[in-house]
Amino acid sequence: MAEFTTGEAVALELPIARIPTRATAFLIDVVVQFALGCSLLFAAAAVLAAAGADSAWMDVAVLVAIVGVLIGYPVACETLMHGRTVGKVMIGLRVVRADGGPIDFRHALTRGLAGGIVDFWVLGGFGAIAVLTSMCSPNARRIGDVLAGTVVVHAQTSLPRPALATAPPWLAGWAGQLDLSGLPEDLALSVRQYLTRVRTLTPAVQANLGQALVSALCERLQIRPPLGYPPVQVLGAVIAERQRRALPAAPAAVSPFTMVAIRG
Repeated sequence: MAEFTTGEAVALELPIARIPTRATAFLIDVVVQFALGCSLLFAAAAVLAAAGADSAWMDVAVLVAIVGVLIGYPVACETLMHGRTVGKVMIGLRVVRADGGPIDFRHALTRGLAGGIVDFWVLGGFGAIAVLTSMCSPNARRIGDVLAGTVVVHAQTSLPRPALATAPPWLAGWAGQLDLSGLPEDLALSVRQYLTRVRTLTPAVQANLGQALVSALCERLQIRPPLGYPPVQVLGAVIAERQRRALPAAPAAVSPFTMVAIRG
């Protein structure tokens, strides 16, 4: 088991998928890829033969089919199936971010390219590199996982939705006008963790750490903090607005730091 703290400061404990289960899922995917590749080549050959194309077009079709199957298949599956492929579904595995959150196309693409080039096929010795790097990693991460910032876990059920914050009403308008594109994920995670732990901190630590985070946040966003408000309210307003933009369809839920952010 490994403990993750999600981007919304939700603690998750998920079992890490080790080499035997990952290898089983990989072999299932190889079978699926082989069948898919043969189907694509058969269809391409039929179309090209009917069109009277020369052998050069068949070479192109073979290359496209190989790239599409070896790289396109895992990228498409993990993007559309939220971190899963056919093999992972059958074994009960899921790819998640290093903070336990769901992956997106960027993570899937990085894993797919690294898998096709380094971990498995071109330079990977049919998976030897992936096995070696997984054995050396405490969380069984191959090179693609390291580059993408992901982990493969046992996850039979959907990941829980993150708890959402509610901005203090008197700062909601201010936060709604901010350009949050310059806020890096590591700083946002530090702010969320501070907000969930603020009640356990001494007043001096609350003030000092909160002011340091406000300064760092305002520096990255190139703004001035609103005057007369404690750090916990400013930070809570920014994080609540960031969550609102990132998860517009999620149902409202009160996080452990919501009332702290409102009452100060």
